[in-house]
Parts: sequence; structure tokens; C-alpha cells
Amino acid sequence: MATSERDRLRADFVDHAGWGDAGERLLAGDASFRKYFRLMRQGGTAVVMDAPPPQEDVRPFVRIGRHLMDLGLSAPAIHAEDEANGFLLLEDLGDNTFARVLDAGGDEGGLYARATDVLVTLHHAGERALLPGLGAYAGEALVEAAMLLPDWYLPEASGRPTSDEETADYRAAWRACLANLPAMPDTLLLRDYHQDNLMWLPARSGVKACGLLDFQDAQQGHPSYDLVSLIEDARRDVSPAVRAVRATFAPSAAKASAMARPIPRPAPVINATRSASCFMAMNLR
Repeated sequence: MATSERDRLRADFVDHAGWGDAGERLLAGDASFRKYFRLMRQGGTAVVMDAPPPQEDVRPFVRIGRHLMDLGLSAPAIHAEDEANGFLLLEDLGDNTFARVLDAGGDEGGLYARATDVLVTLHHAGERALLPGLGAYAGEALVEAAMLLPDWYLPEASGRPTSDEETADYRAAWRACLANLPAMPDTLLLRDYHQDNLMWLPARSGVKACGLLDFQDAQQGHPSYDLVSLIEDARRDVSPAVRAVRATFAPSAAKASAMARPIPRPAPVINATRSASCFMAMNLR
């Protein structure tokens, strides 16, 4: 197989990072131009993020990742970086995504408790959780994100364009739901906060047992956003009992003992996501 210029750049980065003797295996790509490779040698492993510019920029990942670690959370440590060429050498958090652990019969309640504890930690960090220059994911930005459903998904699923009236009704419904959100200080939103981006790290204690991936698009906004992403995940049906507990933003017992600030209730956003599901069901009949 021919070696591309990108392959050569990656090999040079790995060699300069001190891992030139390691074997390499493609781990995965994602919904972007990024790819991930696992390096393996006697005594350890690491992961290379290959994020080719100009399509990708590793700097947000570096900035947010180190910030999360400063807050006591388990983002991958960054061992080496080449921002100009779009390479990072990362700590290998393993293969145990929440999705895989759950599929293997793992403790759903325990996993979702740890994931909720991460969000409680961010909420209780207050302004320390925020970084200068973060975009605001609120108001019309949330509404516009929700418009992907009538603009793209519904026409594809139904075989017909969404009417102007349906689109206007859908937009108005989201605005009404979001207007009912209780006022809360902004926190750091990791976004894409779901079972495939969370790693189970049982050797670590407390909130650090929940490893974090794919947070480079973090912004700031209402604390309930990531919780709704977690418990109203389209990728799996969270059990009603677990969803009911987590929907109150209830932390684990250990985390609860350290809390002082009130926890937001995400009911308006949950109601909005369920309204979106109803909208789809009605228009696909």
C-alpha cells in the first residue's frame, strides 16, 4: 500500500515523540476529518489523533482537555503535540466506552451516576468551569441546531419537504420550551455527551472513573444541556428508573455530600426533545 504524505508526517511526529518503535493500528474515525491510531509497544500504549489542517484544528482539544484535567476530570493526558500539522499524542483510555460496557451487561445505574457526577462537578465549579472566548450555546443557537430535524431528517425519512407551516410550528415550539428553562449561571458544555464519548475507567476513583472524549467543540450554556444529551440519547433507551433519577440531576451519594449549589432541573429541554419525537411520529404517518 502506498504511503501518503499524511502517513509520513504522522510517522515523523510519532518518531520525534519517542514512539518510533511502536506498532500502529487504526482505531477509528469520527464525523469529521479526524482519525485515531493506537500505538503499541512493550510496556504501554498511546493514541495518535490525526486531525489534518485546514479542515481540523487541534488547539481547542488541547485547551479544553487540559482545562478539564485542571478541574479534576479524566480527559486524556497530552504527551506531545504538533499543532501546525494537526497531530496529538494522547493517553490511551482503553476500549471500554460506556456503550460497550452497557452492551456487555454493565451496571447502568452506576455508569450514569458517574456521568452525572461529571456534570455536577462542572456545575459546582461555577465560573472556574468557563474559559475566555467560549461560544454561547443558548437561545437561537439551540433553536437553529434543532432545525436540522425538519430541514434535513424529516424530508429524508418521509420523502417530502417539510412545509413552511410545519417548520414555523416546530421553531415556535422550541422557543416556547426553551423560554421555560429556569435561569441558571452558564457552565461548560461538553456537547456530544453520550455513551460513545464516555470511557469507563474502574481503576480510578470517584468522578475520575468517567473518562471524557470528543469535547473539542465545548461551549458555554445552560447546565441541563449535557444531561439531556446523556439521558435522552437517541443511540440507546436509558431505562425509565435510571432516567427518572438522573433527570433530577441527582448525583451519586458520594458526590452529594460535597454539594452546596442548587442543581438545575432539565424538564423543559426534556419536554422539547420528546416534542420533537412526537413531531417526527406525526409527520411520518
